[in-house]
Amino acid sequence: MELDVVKLRDIKPALSGYVREAQTMLKENSAPDERVVHDVRVLMKKSRSVMKLIKNQIDAEGFDRDYHAYREVGRIMRLWRETSVHRKTLKDLKKKYPKIFSLATDAKMDALMKKPDLTEVMTGGIAGDLEIINELLNKAGYRLRFQSIDNLDPKVLIRVLDETYNDVVENFLICRNNPKPSNLHLFRKRSKDFLYQLWFFRPLNPPVVKLLEKKLDAMTQNLGKYNDLSQLINSLGYNYSASEKLVAMDELIILIREEQDRYLSKVWPVAYKIFCPGQMLANVLGFKILMI
Repeated sequence: MELDVVKLRDIKPALSGYVREAQTMLKENSAPDERVVHDVRVLMKKSRSVMKLIKNQIDAEGFDRDYHAYREVGRIMRLWRETSVHRKTLKDLKKKYPKIFSLATDAKMDALMKKPDLTEVMTGGIAGDLEIINELLNKAGYRLRFQSIDNLDPKVLIRVLDETYNDVVENFLICRNNPKPSNLHLFRKRSKDFLYQLWFFRPLNPPVVKLLEKKLDAMTQNLGKYNDLSQLINSLGYNYSASEKLVAMDELIILIREEQDRYLSKVWPVAYKIFCPGQMLANVLGFKILMI
């Protein structure tokens, strides 16, 4: 497929929209629920991916300042999300394996499953965190209004996208040769960067790119579910010991590992087709010549 002239999606309106949407969601929810926390964190990940995409075309100080703001918002909200995810994951496991789950329960598990009281949550630091988050977003949004990113060079943008793609290929190879949780987590993060940056390039070949986005989204969701289970095991403080017989807990962990295996079995075929070594980004996107 040959393209003569292509106009990529405008970046500044999209980035401004991410920040504005996050602010609106937080203003409408004095005590953010699981959905709000998840959605705001996604918006911050999208914002960071955009900053990486335009990094070569803005001043270093501006990049550092705004990237830090988006990362700090996500970092603050991470603990809120982890707590709610652990609770939801444990409840799902309890429904699926009620017998073994009841035998394996312990104090840590009980604490993770207990939904915190709203008053306790708001007086336990979240109210103060929300003030910090609002200030970070307000300042980032204000700076963005006066930032000149309307005349970005599309050729530089596609070169950055190519670099992002090659980084994911490298992470895919690392994971396939050493699929430990930390490697898989990094593979997921880099894949999301590629996914969120790719959205701006959909006009290159809409049907192909849109399908690619759909596959990447499903792949990263499965990697996310794998990671949630890994973090749950860590939070339970589980370490297998042959000398310490914890039959029920050992069996529950095996069942969790099997859940992880199922998620990974959905990841690898998709990842191989997209990130197989030796492929070029142009082939994946379905175009040969780009003139802008």
